[in-house]
Amino acid sequence: MNGLLHRVAIPPRLRDFGPAGPDTQAFDVAWDSGRVTRIEPVPGAAQATVLSAPVDVHVHIDKNYTVDEVGETQGDLGAAIEKMKVNRSGWTAAQVRGRMARALDDAWRCGTRALRTHLDWSDPQAPLSFEVLLDLREDWRDRIELQFVSLTPLERFDEQGAAAERARTLAATGGILGAFVYRNVDLQAKLRRVFELAAAHGLALDLHVDEGLDADAVALSCVADLVAEFGMQGRVTCGHACSLSMQPTDQALDTLGRCALADIHLVALPTTNLYLQGSWDGTPRERGITRLREARAAGVNVCIATDNVADGFFPYGSYDLLETFGLGVQLAHLADAASWLPVITSNPARAMGLQWDGLLRVGCPADLVALKARTPYDMLTPQGRQRTVYRGGRALA
Repeated sequence: MNGLLHRVAIPPRLRDFGPAGPDTQAFDVAWDSGRVTRIEPVPGAAQATVLSAPVDVHVHIDKNYTVDEVGETQGDLGAAIEKMKVNRSGWTAAQVRGRMARALDDAWRCGTRALRTHLDWSDPQAPLSFEVLLDLREDWRDRIELQFVSLTPLERFDEQGAAAERARTLAATGGILGAFVYRNVDLQAKLRRVFELAAAHGLALDLHVDEGLDADAVALSCVADLVAEFGMQGRVTCGHACSLSMQPTDQALDTLGRCALADIHLVALPTTNLYLQGSWDGTPRERGITRLREARAAGVNVCIATDNVADGFFPYGSYDLLETFGLGVQLAHLADAASWLPVITSNPARAMGLQWDGLLRVGCPADLVALKARTPYDMLTPQGRQRTVYRGGRALA
């Protein structure tokens, strides 16, 4: 399959080729047999914008699309956890498979090429969603690269001595070890147990940390220390870290500096955290998002991801990463929005260890998203986000 996109903009931070001219330079992009064969500067104004296919590094496809059964939780994280726990007890394999397949199809049609989902794994035995996911991973292998994480509350992480068996299961099936960490008693000791198992079984870690607005939530700082202690640089991802926004600036910057040295991948989840954080007894003032700008400045690999879709944790949303990116730009006041596009492309590709880094160059896969947007500002409008998705150079219907 060969093809050509004529006079398109390529955001500068997604370019990995020779002299490319100014930010406003237009290009012809050609491909053959599923690979880009030519990227050539051409005169004239760009008529569209081309991105590499996005990567969604933090989602929950086991429980999405359940909001009609669960109902809203009015921004209450605890209520969402309890309501989903009750709902999960009645799940069937057919229901879970239907929801997961719908999520993958939605993400695929929006342009996502890789996705990492967390699976609720609170009990010692593997959850119903585990076997379903393994089957779907095979079904979708040639369309979406699907990774998965076991999500266990830290207080229950080694309940009944089950953590070692969970780690063995993950190692045997290509999974990632995870935990939900928030203001736990004996935090350091409990997190050390997580790191010990990850190191012993060769597992990467993906942790929910500090998902709240309490300044004394310091799991991210603790994780940075443990990464250095266990030599797991580049193999640990931390999602949320909302409490970082509430801490004194000097303290937050110190933590971020150590995260950079530890090569921790930091993921902001603007939709769910905007819904769950700050909704106390009036119009919220807190924004419920981590310090993205400071993290990037410190050298941390920062990402934006979807998180929850239509469930008790976030009753709205979709798997359109560009829509989530637009909210993140507004929520965190990310100036020069186009310069932040790596947070949904090359940065999460690095966090997930994908073969293609998401930068556009001759020889890269022709897995592209062609937007109608002619300028960076257009990308954040509904009209500008209209797109054609190419996989292996073939346009999706």
